[in-house]
Amino acid sequence: MIYSSLLFIYGFFPLSLLIYFLLPKGMQRTGLLLMSMVFCGAFGTKYLLTFFGCTVINYTLGRIMGQMRKNGSRFTWIPLVAGLSADMLMLFVFRARLPGILKPSFAESSFPLGVSFLSLSVMGYLMDVYRGKCNAERNIVSFCLYTMYFPRLIMGPLLRYDIFRKAVRSRDPSLEEIGVGMSLFVKGLAKKVLAADNLFMMYNAVRSVEISKLSALSAWLGALAYVLCLYFTLSGFADMGTGISYCFGIKLVQSFNYPMLSSRIKFFASKWHMQLICWFRRYISRPLKTLTEKPWLRDLIFVFSWCMAGFWYKFDLGGLIWGAMIGGAMLLESKIIKKKILKATGMIYTFLLVQIFGVFLAGDSAAGSLHYIIVMFGGTRQLADSFTIYLLRSYLVILLVSVYASTDLFRNMMMRTGGAVIRKVITAATPFIVTAVLLICTVFMSYSGSSEMILMQL
Repeated sequence: MIYSSLLFIYGFFPLSLLIYFLLPKGMQRTGLLLMSMVFCGAFGTKYLLTFFGCTVINYTLGRIMGQMRKNGSRFTWIPLVAGLSADMLMLFVFRARLPGILKPSFAESSFPLGVSFLSLSVMGYLMDVYRGKCNAERNIVSFCLYTMYFPRLIMGPLLRYDIFRKAVRSRDPSLEEIGVGMSLFVKGLAKKVLAADNLFMMYNAVRSVEISKLSALSAWLGALAYVLCLYFTLSGFADMGTGISYCFGIKLVQSFNYPMLSSRIKFFASKWHMQLICWFRRYISRPLKTLTEKPWLRDLIFVFSWCMAGFWYKFDLGGLIWGAMIGGAMLLESKIIKKKILKATGMIYTFLLVQIFGVFLAGDSAAGSLHYIIVMFGGTRQLADSFTIYLLRSYLVILLVSVYASTDLFRNMMMRTGGAVIRKVITAATPFIVTAVLLICTVFMSYSGSSEMILMQL
């Protein structure tokens, strides 16, 4: 049961809202936790036990660490190392699928959706407690809600514990918040169902053809379909989770800020999965940079942190290469591109680089991804063929609409629209538009392809 399932949309979600608002305010937090546990349990007992076990271990170690800090102990690093080791082990067990250690059947059947976000969340919490940036939580219900809160379970946002706790305490649900939340939820649902699922079908069509038989243009179309599908899948689920949370009066920050047509790689990186990238900067890059003053070593640490981010996305060499290329491109920009360039030129070069880098996330192996990139640049000596024409005839409209929807052009146009009358008309029409899009998505959910494969990798 994920956010884009009919069972969730027309069953679990409205029922959870009804229960939440029927509960006394003092019981709402506990009610949210119980509903989150039911949501986790819907994926299976292993899923629920994994999350609950991880929560109890990190809660206990956080309490121990907090007490040791209070007593002035010099050994607070022991529970920190124990907790980080346990969390990383859990992440590797369920994500790495190490050959010879874990059988594929075990890894696939036991893989809990969202375990990556859980691991980073609790590791960040332990490091904040260790450094005195956050007090150890004494209330087990509050900490369980942090780790199992279902609107942020699948795709974040990846918040520090003190920020999440403040958001929960300051919750103030209202009809206006519910309206905003429903609009965000349907927006995210449309991203997933109308855009990502159709793009995934296009990506699968290209993937079904042998690389050596692809033309250059077909290879570029496949890479574009994958990157756009990845963006709409991740940002769609993030928007759905944020919208659900708004309905409960808990305001979560956005995870994406229209990165696809940025004019620099550094702007793309700053708008892509923002809280996740901030996590690696906060807990890996910055602490390591304080250990040295050498510029070249600081640059190496910067690229290393991006390698770790890429490895988090995809636990193999392809993920490491993707992160290294993003980090390396940002360094080259800062050292080579000193002068301003035309915004259109920057957007084109960034967009093309993002497609090339994305091949390493899409490929089954680094060697296969490299072969695919060679094909993109004419390795098969075919610019286009009949398969290219088929792709354009079948998916050109969805590609054009998706590229436009991945930018902030429509949002900027709406913000610049003058006149109180126009704004009132837009506000009045929003509920009808949201309802219509929800109905369209409901119809499409029965017939479209599925991009859960990409989602399950995270």
